[in-house]
Amino acid sequence: MTIRVLIVDDHAVVRAGMRMLLESDPTIEIVGEGENGLEAVQAARDLKPNVVVMDVTMPGMNGVEATRQVKREMPEVAVLAVTIHEGPDYFFQMLQAGASGYVPKRAAPEDLLRAIHVVAEGNVFLEPRVAKDLVSDYLNRVEQGAEQDSYDGLTEREREVLTLIAEDRTNQDIANQLEISVKTVERHRENIMNKLNLHTRTELVKYAIRKGLISLNGE
Repeated sequence: MTIRVLIVDDHAVVRAGMRMLLESDPTIEIVGEGENGLEAVQAARDLKPNVVVMDVTMPGMNGVEATRQVKREMPEVAVLAVTIHEGPDYFFQMLQAGASGYVPKRAAPEDLLRAIHVVAEGNVFLEPRVAKDLVSDYLNRVEQGAEQDSYDGLTEREREVLTLIAEDRTNQDIANQLEISVKTVERHRENIMNKLNLHTRTELVKYAIRKGLISLNGE
């Protein structure tokens, strides 16, 4: 499968470097570029990419608002944040806006390529340092009482199913491993989403990461 990618960054040199890197991967097709959030949203409408590689801070409409608009109009498009900003504020803003991954610009080229493939498949990519911030934020919220521990409301079997879903197992895989029917897996999945007030698999994965149920990038 060819992954259609839209590159959005306000620096032409960065876009050119990113284009050279992505063109080294025969499974990636660069369908266009943009230099601000407004161009990102319009280009996403016109070009229908699979993945938008989105800078966070840009003049005019920034990456956070552009991500929010892209996901609202085109929820099937994955947004991957690639930025010099590594502070948790930017990170959480992008995740809340709907981004499926967050890669610092200091990351190795192969990390960016891998991240594009991961989010194109509907999964979540977080660099280990970013994941650590996510877990730390969750723990702080628990200590402050801001995070209601809805996880405690899950049954033991629902916790098992939650972890396996977050690990990208299919319903059939889960049914085989737990020796239950696919219909039972589907019922558990629906109960989990309702109890945790989650609506998509991406939200579920982010929740599982916060809870420490799954690790990232082999760590």
